[in-house]
Amino acid sequence: MVTLAGALHERGHRVDLVLGRAVGNFLDEIHPGVRVVDLGVRTILPALPALLRFPAEGLHLLPALLPPAPPRVLGCIPALARYLRAERPEAMLSALNYSNLAAVWARRLAGVPTRLVVSERNTLSVRASRSSQRSLRALPAMIRRFYPWADAVTAVSDGVADDLARVSGIPRSAIVTTWNPVVSPALAEAAAQPLDHPWFRPGEPPVVLGAGKLRPQKDFATLIDAFAKLRAKRPARLMILGEGPEEGRLRVRARRLDVSMDVALEGFVANPFAYMARAGVFALSSAWEGLPSVLIQAMACGCPVVSTDCPSGPSEILEGGVHGPLVPVGDSDALAAAILRLLDSPPDRERLRRRADDFSVDRVALRYLAVMLGPPRGSGTS
Repeated sequence: MVTLAGALHERGHRVDLVLGRAVGNFLDEIHPGVRVVDLGVRTILPALPALLRFPAEGLHLLPALLPPAPPRVLGCIPALARYLRAERPEAMLSALNYSNLAAVWARRLAGVPTRLVVSERNTLSVRASRSSQRSLRALPAMIRRFYPWADAVTAVSDGVADDLARVSGIPRSAIVTTWNPVVSPALAEAAAQPLDHPWFRPGEPPVVLGAGKLRPQKDFATLIDAFAKLRAKRPARLMILGEGPEEGRLRVRARRLDVSMDVALEGFVANPFAYMARAGVFALSSAWEGLPSVLIQAMACGCPVVSTDCPSGPSEILEGGVHGPLVPVGDSDALAAAILRLLDSPPDRERLRRRADDFSVDRVALRYLAVMLGPPRGSGTS
């Protein structure tokens, strides 16, 4: 969203980046021409009186408000409605499930003609079915009820769009696949930056790289298992960029498999592209995805890639395995074998970069503009 906001500004549009709370690692990357609007939300409680305005509909959002972890972003509904009434933007794009629900409710409360586009970023059915939280398990029903309030619905991959149509009942023809804007000139510049890390010095063993939040979705446990099997056959190292609650378990797993000296959990890294440009292989081990940007970014850096054939996105990105092997989810033997093949016989790096260019900011921003500035409601077109 930060990348897209800057791209739209550079195409002559006045862009506000409206945030529930203006915190996070990417604030410094926001284009100076994009205005940041901080709604300052700290609790879900402000949503309650807003939902009472439409009590019959508000009941359908009630499961999201229940403990133990109600999504705080829903608390921005009244503040976002006030923003819409004051600014009356021509179009608004929201992303992520609960942010989308907040957006449709805020637009309903504001009563403004702003065109609203909601974007689905992950495989909804898998996320809901694997969660122990009541609010997440109830997401499909809430989305089925409220996404039709939007003017347009987009998904970041065909797989996400297909899944959303099945779960929500929204006609598949009404869901527009619009990839994320992933590749930009800034990525290439960042990839060329020097990297002072002893593992990437000449003569060192190749590095297998993973990146993402240390959460069950990313299944880094399987990647560590695969690396242990790879390490038994040849010298190599595994580096995982990212932070999250699984860190302790992953460190224990690496010690138990006796590979901890060759496994590094680096935490959050501001410039992962310098690592991608120097890694021997980038491995995506996820159990599910939407459209994994890190896979595209690694290809843009010329890094050979392997991925699980998870729902959804990797098969689309790799065009069914043309640009890198696809292995079954959770299969550490297959993942280790695929990494070994890539280390022994890497693909043409320029071909990887050309495929990544399909996800460039220039191309994707135009697709988002077409959806955001599409026909007005009631025109009878989609």
